[in-house]
Parts: sequence; C-alpha cells; structure tokens
Amino acid sequence: MPMNWRIALLAVAVGLYAGGRGAWVWQASEYGKQLAEQATGYVQQLADKDRIYGREREEAAAAALKQLAEQKSQRQALEDRLEEQGKTHWKEMNDAQQTQDRLRDRLATADLRLSVLVDAGTFAAPGCAGGVREAAGTGGVVHGAVRARLDPAHAQRIIGITDTGDRGMIALQACQAYVREVTK
Repeated sequence: MPMNWRIALLAVAVGLYAGGRGAWVWQASEYGKQLAEQATGYVQQLADKDRIYGREREEAAAAALKQLAEQKSQRQALEDRLEEQGKTHWKEMNDAQQTQDRLRDRLATADLRLSVLVDAGTFAAPGCAGGVREAAGTGGVVHGAVRARLDPAHAQRIIGITDTGDRGMIALQACQAYVREVTK
C-alpha cells in the first residue's frame, strides 16, 4: 500500500496543481477581461471628451470668425462714411475756394467794392451837422447809414483773411465730424 499512497498523493498533488493552475488561468483571464473593459471604457471616455472638446473649439472658432466678420463690416462701413465725409470736405473746400476766387476777381475788376458802416456819432461825414445827415436833395434819395469804401488793396487782404478763416472753419467741421464718426 505504500505505493498506492504515493500514487494517490501524486494524483492529489497533480489535481491540486491542475486545479490551482486552472483557477489561476481563469482568474487571470477574468482579470484581463475586466482590465480590457475598463481600458476600453477609459479610451471611450477620452474619445468622448476629445469630441466634446473639439466641438467646443469649433464653436469658439466659429464665434471668433463671426465676430471678426462683424468687426470687419463695421470697419468697412466706418471707412466708407469717412471717405464720404472726406469727399464732402473736399467739395466744401473747393466751393469756398471758388467763391473766394470769384470775389477776388470782382474786386480786381472794380465790379464790386467793399465798404464798411461808419458810426455817424464818431465820424462826421461831409454835409452832416453833429452826426445827423441832411435831408436828401432833389437829385438823390440816400437816407441809409453812412458807409466808407475800402481801398481795393485792403479789400483784397480782408478777403484773404476771410478765405483763411473759412478754410479753417471747414477743416474744423471736418475734424469734428471725423471724431464723431470714430467715437460712435
């Protein structure tokens, strides 16, 4: 019987080894499946997060492009308005220049004479007594204010000064319009 014991013991040992090995392999397989499922879930979560993040980035990029397009159209509209104001300013300056040129020509050709009102109390005109004009004679009906004609050279200088003033006013109005448009 000692041999039977040995065989039985060997059979039990082989059985234990086979059972332990089988349990070990089965447990490793189950554990591997669980790890694989967990890894697959984790990869899926990462892929989902990546898709969501990509969608968010696309939406942000689309919003930025839309805002950029709006700003570009606003800038273009402002540039158009400023260009129109520039044309208006140029036309006003050109019209003022033509008016001043015509006025200078009329002064030069003696077609027009500048005169100024004279305070009757300060200067006594010939034919006036104490600042009061005489009654009009039979040859004329001048009952207006006393006026003094200006020398043509002085008139030309006055026109030059008013021309500079007119240009300055037009330039100031153009600057104010520009500032109003830019600060809207």
